[in-house]
Amino acid sequence: MYHDPSTVLSPKHMVKSVEVVYDSGPVESSWSVARLKWGEKPAIGIRWNGDSTSGKGMPQAFGNPAWFIVPRELEEAILSAALEKNQAEESALAEGYRLMAADRERETEAEEWTEALVGDID
Repeated sequence: MYHDPSTVLSPKHMVKSVEVVYDSGPVESSWSVARLKWGEKPAIGIRWNGDSTSGKGMPQAFGNPAWFIVPRELEEAILSAALEKNQAEESALAEGYRLMAADRERETEAEEWTEALVGDID
């Protein structure tokens, strides 16, 4: 079961804010990277968001979903890779929408279908 990384605020005495930079979403082996306020310092965290064997994902702190804090020496590389992956996925999604909108035949069929639905209300 997928656990939304934006809701992972454990341990409460350390995690002050979470800005999810990349989330692979509710898929098997889902993972995320986030900018965090860890205590009073900025940090980068990474986690697995849960699957069929662990609904809370990993790591956990006392049974609560938590973040693995990336060593400072790796922060830039992990953050950069996560941002690039996020950008690539957003670009692919936008291209898919552009291609769908360019398909006039399907757009016409979709418009006719939605108009027929409106007609069913009357």
